[in-house]
Amino acid sequence: MLPLLEQVLEKNPNTVKIVHKNFPLQNHQFAKLAALAAMAAQEQGKFWEFHDKIFENYAKLSVQKIDEIALELKLDMARFNQDRISPKIQEAVNRDLQDGAAAGVRGTPTLFVNGRLVKNRSPEGFQEMIDSELRKK
Repeated sequence: MLPLLEQVLEKNPNTVKIVHKNFPLQNHQFAKLAALAAMAAQEQGKFWEFHDKIFENYAKLSVQKIDEIALELKLDMARFNQDRISPKIQEAVNRDLQDGAAAGVRGTPTLFVNGRLVKNRSPEGFQEMIDSELRKK
């Protein structure tokens, strides 16, 4: 998880929920495979760990690296391999991609607070948006 998001959660433990959506960029040949793999890891309770390893290894990403990450996280490889090609997970990634495109996402990471694009990505800017949304309730 991005350090900024960790800070936001620490400061707002009872009012903020992080929702991750996949938006595999078409210009990165392994992005969709990585998204499918992260969702397969989620089936074993390891989404964020897998996600973070993918981003740590972004420049070295390959099918082999994805498998190495799964092994490093001690995933059940038979289940992992089955899940990452399952229609359920493929549909979820495709739905996230369509939702992102409809919301105007052009790159990653893109951050929203209650559907509003975060433009000021400083902790203070993020907090201003959160406080503004909370005042609406």
